[in-house]
Amino acid sequence: MRFPLPALLLAATLTGPALAETPCGGSFSGFITGLKQDAIAQGHSRATVDGFFASVRQDQNALAADRRQGVFTLDFTTFARRLISKNRMDHGQANARKYQSTFDRIERDFGVSPGVLLAFWAFETDFGAVQGDFNTANALVTLAHDCRRPHLFRPQVLAAIDLYARGDFDPARTTGAWAGEIGMVQMLPKDILENGVDGDGDGHVSLKTSAPDALMSGGKMLQHLGWRAGEPWLQEVRVPAQMDWSLSGTDTALPLSQWQAMGVQPRSGQWQAPGLPAKLILPQGRNGPAFVAYPNFDVYFEWNQSFTYVLTAAYFGTRLMGAPVFDAGNPDPVLSGAQMKQLQKKLANRGHDVGKIDGILGAGTRAAVQAEQKRLGLPADAWPTTNLLGKL
Repeated sequence: MRFPLPALLLAATLTGPALAETPCGGSFSGFITGLKQDAIAQGHSRATVDGFFASVRQDQNALAADRRQGVFTLDFTTFARRLISKNRMDHGQANARKYQSTFDRIERDFGVSPGVLLAFWAFETDFGAVQGDFNTANALVTLAHDCRRPHLFRPQVLAAIDLYARGDFDPARTTGAWAGEIGMVQMLPKDILENGVDGDGDGHVSLKTSAPDALMSGGKMLQHLGWRAGEPWLQEVRVPAQMDWSLSGTDTALPLSQWQAMGVQPRSGQWQAPGLPAKLILPQGRNGPAFVAYPNFDVYFEWNQSFTYVLTAAYFGTRLMGAPVFDAGNPDPVLSGAQMKQLQKKLANRGHDVGKIDGILGAGTRAAVQAEQKRLGLPADAWPTTNLLGKL
């Protein structure tokens, strides 16, 4: 099962100078000629470049997949319960034991906890079982030729040629996700070039077939994205009946002492990092699950930009490290899709930027909900309710 792309792709837009300066479109064969010239200009031999492109074909299925990207519409509790199955828990714990020496090296070299990578490994490819069957070279060249995001995909093609030149990529046989991610933790060619690690010592970085390579590379990539060694990322908490709910969300980080003074307490055990700033995360409002997110939580958004996915992956990482099942609480009911669209229209009419009227509780809609809750004197926890809808 595939999940949203890394932030590199999700953040892409069709505007800006990068797009204007990046060749795209035209005949596919002519486009490949241009790519070959770029690769040769970067130092590759004609034989290497011709060898890479010998089997490359346009892939209409990759284009179709790009245009039907899904967006998470489930609330956090429902989504987490669907993804975090007993099977994934059991496999995660078994793999933690099987690859303990690899995880020990990752913690030593990159400071990343086993639970973090185990969760990504589980969600991205079910521990390597489902890695995608799109021909990677075909997909990357096709998406680079397409004029939606050529400035993102063209460098990935050139990176794939680099991998091919050193014997770590077969353009005829390498397969993965529709947007070019490869291997057990789904990394793009450029990320593999920059962060690939030969974890098993065979002289190659093989993210598709070697768990040590994939895990070590994922750990290095997280470090590259800003992961802070040895620090926690998420901790479940209990919140008081009353507090300034407008301080909750991903924008406000406060010392734990301030959250504690407001009545926020760890649900179990002690504070994991009393000296670190933290954000209060209420994915379903003040009556639902509650967490504090430490600075490392922000790194998840560099890997993926879906709030629900990020929170679920972060929470699953804590579960794999021994945290209890979260308390779902008793949140106000989720608005229906039609109600969410109605709410978004009302918010837009009040001048809020909620993006597309699509019935999805994205970051823009959450921010607008919180602002209107505060204006109306309602608990400003960013969770849309029928009460808010009526008052608007």
